[in-house]
Amino acid sequence: MISLRRALLVSIATLIATAAGAAGIELPEYERVELPNGTILLLSEKHDVPLIGLRADIRGGAVADPDDRGGLASLFAGLLEYGASDRDAAAFAEAVASVGGELSVSGGLESITISANFVSRDVELMLELVTDMLQRPALTEEEFTKLRDRSVNLIKAAKGSNPGNLLPSYGRAFLFDAHPYGNPIDGSETSLAEITHEEMLSYYEDHVGGDRLIVAVVGDFNAVAMKQRLTAILGNWRAAAIELDATPAPEKRPGRRILLIDKPGATQANFWIGNVGVGIDYERRAELDIANTVFGGRFTSMLNNALRIESGLTYGAWSILQQLAAGGFVAISTFSETETTTEAIDMSLDLLESLRDSGIDNPMITSARNYIMGQFPPRLETASQLASQLARLELFGLDADYVNGYVAALEAAAAEGIADTINEVYPSADDVAFVVIGDAAQLREPLAEYAPVTEMSIDAPRFRVTTADQQ
Repeated sequence: MISLRRALLVSIATLIATAAGAAGIELPEYERVELPNGTILLLSEKHDVPLIGLRADIRGGAVADPDDRGGLASLFAGLLEYGASDRDAAAFAEAVASVGGELSVSGGLESITISANFVSRDVELMLELVTDMLQRPALTEEEFTKLRDRSVNLIKAAKGSNPGNLLPSYGRAFLFDAHPYGNPIDGSETSLAEITHEEMLSYYEDHVGGDRLIVAVVGDFNAVAMKQRLTAILGNWRAAAIELDATPAPEKRPGRRILLIDKPGATQANFWIGNVGVGIDYERRAELDIANTVFGGRFTSMLNNALRIESGLTYGAWSILQQLAAGGFVAISTFSETETTTEAIDMSLDLLESLRDSGIDNPMITSARNYIMGQFPPRLETASQLASQLARLELFGLDADYVNGYVAALEAAAAEGIADTINEVYPSADDVAFVVIGDAAQLREPLAEYAPVTEMSIDAPRFRVTTADQQ
C-alpha cells in the first residue's frame, strides 16, 4: 500500500513537473534580417554550450518538380553532399569529419534543407562549407549518375522487401492526383531514369538562389559579427532564374475509391486510408494534436489499442497528420495478414466513425495533453533544434506565437472544440481514398465491397497510376 501510494505521488509529481517545464517553453529572442537579394537571416545567441546550429532552407522542393521529373529536387539535395568548390566528395566529407561536425542535406515537399551542427571554434569552416554547397556545388556527372542509379535501386528494393515504406508515396499520389502534393519526393523509377545531368545543372540555376534562401543560426557566437559575415558571403548571391509559384490549396474528394497495388504472393497487405486535411496554419492546432494523439499518434492510441493490443491484427497502427503550406492530409496506416485485411479495414473505419461521432472524453484529453507536453520541450533544447524551428516558422509564414502560445492553447483545449475540430478535419468513413499493397488475387473481390477498385502492379515504375499501369 505504501509503495502504491509512493508510486502515485511520484506520478503526480512528474506530471506537475512536466506541465511546469512545458509552460515555460518559449523561443529565444532572435533577430530577423532581410538582405537586399531577398535572403532571410534569423540569428539567436545561445552561450550555454560551445555549439552552433545552422539550418538553411531553399524554398521549392518537390512541389516545384516538373510533371515528368519527380525527384529532381531531392536528387539535387543529395548531390550537394558530394563535393563543392575545390573539394571533391571525399575531401568534403573529410572536412566535416575532421572537426567532428555534422552536415546533411534533405529534400522535402516544400523545401530543400541543409542542417549543420559544429563546435563554435569551427564556425568559419561551417560557414565556408555551407556557402560552398549553396554557391559552388560540384554537381559532377559521375556523382550524379551514381546517386540517380542508387535512388532507383532503393525504390526497387523497397518494392521487393518492404513495400510499406512506399505507402506514403502511393497514398499521396492517389489522393492528390495531379496536384503538386502528389509529387513523389524521392521520385519514381521512371522519373529518375529520365533526369539528365544537364537538367540537374539547369535546376540549380532555375530553382536555387538568394531570393529563396532562409538561414537560421543559433548558438555560441556574436550576433553582430555573424550578421556581418553572412551578409558579406550571401548578400550578393544571384536570384533563382524562375519565380516560385504558390501552391494551390487541394480540395477534398467526396466518396470512396480504392487503389490496389498488386504484389503477387504477398502474405500481408499494407493499407493507407485518408483524405485531404488542413494546412500548417490551422487555427485549432492544439485541439487537432490532442485528437490525433488519442486516435493514432502514440502506442496507447485508439487505433493501436484496437488493432494491435486487443485483436492482434497488426504490430502497429497509426494516424498520420501532415500539414503543409496550402493543405495536407490525414490518414490511417497499418498492415495485416492477407486473410485479416478486411477485418482490419473494418475496424479502422469503425474507429474513425466512433472518433467523429463520440469525440474523446476528458480523461483522454488530459492524458493526451500531458503526453504532448512531455514530448514538446525536448524538441526545443539544442541550438540545432532551435535553428530548425526558426527556419520552419519563416518558411511557412508563422510567427513566434506558434511556439510560444502552444502550451497555453493545449491547456485551453476542451472537449467541445476538439469535437468540432475532429469533424472538420477527419473525413467520414464514406469519404476516403484507400491504397492497398498486397496480393490482388486474394484482395480484389473483398475490396470491391468497399468501393470501385483501380489496380496497378507493384512493378509499374511510377507511383501515380496511369491508363497503361492499370490491370
